[in-house]
Amino acid sequence: MSNKLYLECYSGISGDMTVAALLDLGASEEVLNKALKSLPVKGFKTEISRVIKSGLDACDFNVILDDKHENHDHDMNYLYGGNDHSHDHHHEHEQDHHHSHEEEHSHEHNDHHHEHRGLSDVISIIEKADITNNAKQIAVKIFNILGEAEAAAHGVSIDEVHFHEVGAVDSIVDIIAVAVCLDNLEIEEVVVPVLYEGCGFIRCQHGVIPVPVPAVSKIVANNNLKLRLTNIEAELVTPTGAAIVAAIKTEDKLPKEFSIKKIGLGAGKRTYERPSILRAMLIEDESEYKDFIVKLESNIDDCSGEALGYVMERLYKAGARDVHYMPVFMKKNRPAYQLNVVCKEEDVPKLEDIIFEETTTIGIRKQRMERSILKREIKKVQTSLGEVAVKICHISRGKRIYPEYDSVIELCKKHNKPYQDVYQIIVKECSHELN
Repeated sequence: MSNKLYLECYSGISGDMTVAALLDLGASEEVLNKALKSLPVKGFKTEISRVIKSGLDACDFNVILDDKHENHDHDMNYLYGGNDHSHDHHHEHEQDHHHSHEEEHSHEHNDHHHEHRGLSDVISIIEKADITNNAKQIAVKIFNILGEAEAAAHGVSIDEVHFHEVGAVDSIVDIIAVAVCLDNLEIEEVVVPVLYEGCGFIRCQHGVIPVPVPAVSKIVANNNLKLRLTNIEAELVTPTGAAIVAAIKTEDKLPKEFSIKKIGLGAGKRTYERPSILRAMLIEDESEYKDFIVKLESNIDDCSGEALGYVMERLYKAGARDVHYMPVFMKKNRPAYQLNVVCKEEDVPKLEDIIFEETTTIGIRKQRMERSILKREIKKVQTSLGEVAVKICHISRGKRIYPEYDSVIELCKKHNKPYQDVYQIIVKECSHELN
């Protein structure tokens, strides 16, 4: 089984919203704080707290910048040119425990002199951070996607993209924090069906630009993301948020059936007519463990054992899941065999053809059956006898380990040991290692 994350982006997505949602899912604050303290970057501190958004309790991740690095990403008058846009009339429903600043790099109001960082400078910061290699790879991937989109949007090379495009302190902190939290939660699969975005215009350092902002449009186009525009005059999807999705998304469709293991709510900072919340869920694909099979059945009383042995070989090679015979007594007390074949529904025609060709039967009964199967995975484990493949099945009380037959036989021959001895050694050692 793998940890599958579902990001529900009905209110858009940004860097700080993602970090907060992952922390609410259970990512370690201690691990994150240690990682951020290791960054060779000055001018910021972080705060993690709880806020209320439309009556819902959510986690808030706040990157607080000093005066030198301050930007106006949540200054609604600045972003929207002093127009009301009905963004504040819902503010009474959103009680934040503290004032906070989000990460977004592309809307900085450059009142101060800032150090200019290009993409290579940011990657150097990531490499020097005290984080895992996996977290570094995630962060670098996000920044590369962001850098390519900003370069295309501004008509410059990726080496020329600097500061407000990729190098802002809050962007660096948010993206590395997302990477650390994903790694800490051991997320392997991410489902993001669609990004909800607003409309209208927003002010950035370059002037007034349309929503979706150019960098978001480039990321969506370059990475096959699905965008749904709403009539909310607001920037719901930030370039950082879009880059995160583009970097980590593995699929855009939810399983037909799934269970929710845990829910995390991450709060945004801007005030719009809908609550700025990113909902993240750890889900488990239940449809994977329920499916339908077909059982083919035929009674045969005038076919030789040799022919039946051969038809079994052909059926397995053609895709049968299971084939077996049962001795039965038929009319006139004739001893016979009942042939049973378990297969996928799409394999029925070719398997029926084999049965009719290779046996003397003139009729086949078939039954479509629903089955439940245990969650399972195949792993290779190193034991004192050598590497072995084992099947790990998950039951309500824990795990059961079944060494694969071919692996057991290989080790039996290698060490000249009986099958039962090798099997027990493998089970004992694998149980200790996997539990």
